[in-house]
Amino acid sequence: MRYFEDVEVGVAHEIGEHCVSREEIVRFASEWDPQPFHLDEEQATQSVFGGLTASSCHTYAISSLIFSKNPDRMAVAAMLGLSLRFPTAVRPGDELRQLDECIEKRLSRSRPGLGVVQSRTTLTNRAGQEVFVMESSYLVRCRP
Repeated sequence: MRYFEDVEVGVAHEIGEHCVSREEIVRFASEWDPQPFHLDEEQATQSVFGGLTASSCHTYAISSLIFSKNPDRMAVAAMLGLSLRFPTAVRPGDELRQLDECIEKRLSRSRPGLGVVQSRTTLTNRAGQEVFVMESSYLVRCRP
């Protein structure tokens, strides 16, 4: 677990990886985002994506899963806000790699024992293309 004091501005950490299967894309979309380009390969070829893609909600969920599985994750108390971009579609078979970089940090003025960390999280595919970029602010616990 990385506490506020352990987080360094400008330092990126590789958080983890995840391989996305066709079945996972369809299963997630069936329940949470039933659009044809997430469910049906034939219909997806007629979409602006030209093939089956993961939902943006699914892509965010993958990032959250990778973060949660990392034993060296930040000691997050709460998320304060975020902005998301999805520059490239996630496809079946994509091997995604997640990096997290602190872009700013400060101690909380109103909550003792907590700091505010602003970070940039990116998921890239094997070709190095960004498929997900999130800038977020977190309350992070200080070392006990």
